[in-house]
Amino acid sequence: MSPFSRAVGRVPRETALVVGLVSGSHVVNHMYLVLFPPILGVLAADFDVTLAQLGLALGVQAFVNTAFQLPYGHLADTRDRTLALGLCLGLGSLGVLVIAGAPTFEWVVAGQALIGLGVAGHHPSHFPLLADATPESSRARAFSIHGFAGNLGFAAPPVLITAVIALPGLTWRDAFALIGGGGLVLGLLCVLAIRLFVPASVRRPHRDAGDAAGDATVRSPVERVRRGVDSMLASPGIVGLGAFALVASTVMWGVTTYVVVLLTDGYGLGSGTANLALSASFVVGAGFVLLGGDLTDRFRPAPILVGSYLLVTAFVFALGSMVIPPLAAAVFAVLAGSAGSLAMPARDKLADALSARGNVGRNFAVITVGIMIGNTLAAPVFGALIEWQGLRTTFLAIGAVAVLCVAMVGVLVSRFDPDTAEATAA
Repeated sequence: MSPFSRAVGRVPRETALVVGLVSGSHVVNHMYLVLFPPILGVLAADFDVTLAQLGLALGVQAFVNTAFQLPYGHLADTRDRTLALGLCLGLGSLGVLVIAGAPTFEWVVAGQALIGLGVAGHHPSHFPLLADATPESSRARAFSIHGFAGNLGFAAPPVLITAVIALPGLTWRDAFALIGGGGLVLGLLCVLAIRLFVPASVRRPHRDAGDAAGDATVRSPVERVRRGVDSMLASPGIVGLGAFALVASTVMWGVTTYVVVLLTDGYGLGSGTANLALSASFVVGAGFVLLGGDLTDRFRPAPILVGSYLLVTAFVFALGSMVIPPLAAAVFAVLAGSAGSLAMPARDKLADALSARGNVGRNFAVITVGIMIGNTLAAPVFGALIEWQGLRTTFLAIGAVAVLCVAMVGVLVSRFDPDTAEATAA
């Protein structure tokens, strides 16, 4: 039986519903993050702006997205997970619709800010719902389906926008209106379905009487922030996973951003072949997410995390050596850009294992912040290194950072993985 078949095998109705709805939300939110790249040139011409200005609009979205991770985590953990999910889809969809009707570039920036405000809530609301809707024995598979759906979301906008624009009389604005309107409908369906068909034990946060009383006495926003920071620092394993997510995303985004340049300028491949290798890495990565979920549930997170980044390290170093044949380099590029996906369900299951039931949303927000910081750092840091030292040195440096990932995993699992601790004690 395939990993996917095991992942979607016989499960309770409530589990299937939550996994399906949350995965659908993941598709939509990831679509919102990559709406601009397929039509950057068109947008620049329509609004008479530069690519740098469009980059600024995307930067506004990323900043707002990062800033609101922890507030959404607090909302999901202490107030209402369904509300967090509804706000996530509602605000993000409104942002897309604002851009669809934007008369000026200032409205585009405002729309991107709204998208960031919405998308910020998807991980903090998704993971608590998934964790409580699935038994521990199949939780990594649920996380892997969620991750697979996110990869589909990244892949969908170029195809969908191109198809809409190809229809007579329609433009990118119609495509954005279709996507944003679909997101609003999905948000409404998610909220109604969860309210009507999902047990309160899944959709409501876990709070004991002491926590509730403590929150009720805190009125100052500053005090709430201080309590949130104190709670985060009291979970060193989660802080460590957030640091690991930062370093790992720096590696993977570095490969994704510059592997086409490496294949064309370093190995002499044509741009079509190089871009095909990049696209293939996303497709293969989606499959690896499902495989990683199956392996994590069958074994445990530690070996999957270590094995995944050992593979990434090997393939990146091979690419950086500049001695392998060009076609082999294309294959290695696919694997270097996708092998890290094996680790995603293992990372998420370890985070879930280290979380008390009342802080799952905030803990996944911490990890998401790490991912976003790594994504932000990778392009400028490795781009500057390419200008300074060249492609070979840069990819060897990315490989060295991948080695750091393996070392961090070793420290994390030896100190914080409950399964490892039990095995050592035995």
